[in-house]
Amino acid sequence: MEQTIQTAHGSFAKGVLGRTGLSVGRLGLAASYGAPPAAFEEAFERGCNYFYIGSGRRRANMKTAIRNICENGHREHLVVAVQTYARFGLLTETLFRRNLRSMGLAHADILMLGWHNRRPAQRLMDMALRLKQNGLCRFIGMSGHSRGLFVQLTKEGVFDLFHVRYNAAHRGAETETFPFLKGDSRPGVVSYTATRWGHLLKSEKMPEGEPPLRASDCYRFAMSHPAVDVCLCGPSNMEQMREALTALDLGPLSEAEMERARRVGDHVHRHGGGFF
Repeated sequence: MEQTIQTAHGSFAKGVLGRTGLSVGRLGLAASYGAPPAAFEEAFERGCNYFYIGSGRRRANMKTAIRNICENGHREHLVVAVQTYARFGLLTETLFRRNLRSMGLAHADILMLGWHNRRPAQRLMDMALRLKQNGLCRFIGMSGHSRGLFVQLTKEGVFDLFHVRYNAAHRGAETETFPFLKGDSRPGVVSYTATRWGHLLKSEKMPEGEPPLRASDCYRFAMSHPAVDVCLCGPSNMEQMREALTALDLGPLSEAEMERARRVGDHVHRHGGGFF
């Protein structure tokens, strides 16, 4: 189920999230940055249906949008991913059920086990599988920064998708992860940190004489890679949401644009500072 990019009208087509079979818009939405409910609802109308509930404090607006969308009869078109950073099975279940109740949902589409750079403890894996078997989630995913771990866990067949860090400054997944996640049974791939924590957007982080990338450029960079099913964006207001949505209309980067993004990314990676 390789993700295809539709270029006839310069836009990104909806695709399939790996072996989950879920139909997803290429631009996903993260909850924790403060955009109002109306911004998420506008994005949903544009085909953005991957809603990711992380652990940040500013999740209420996305939850309100999810409730509104469901009340309007569109639950079946949403893909709701709920992440937990809990390391113990019982706490994972408690937090997960609490999140579902806060959105008025009987189940989430995806339970995300957050930030694992080594194989999750077996008791945590067992709890995730039990939640899936009990119908509280349809699929299980994992996020982390260890690119080789995704490849290792793919062989076990437990995880249905991964959240993978990927941007113009951090391209290691192109050689260490993406080539090994292929075929009809491959896990879905959701990329995150497209702007490299905003560094790719800052003039002071750029090479001399080079203008910064736009947020939409960063999202287009990630979505232009055929291994990426969904690229997450984290808008903090309506303006940022609409800037992100322009990426859908502009479509994949041209070769010249891709070359510039890589050039900027290399400079930021060498000199930009920040985490990882």
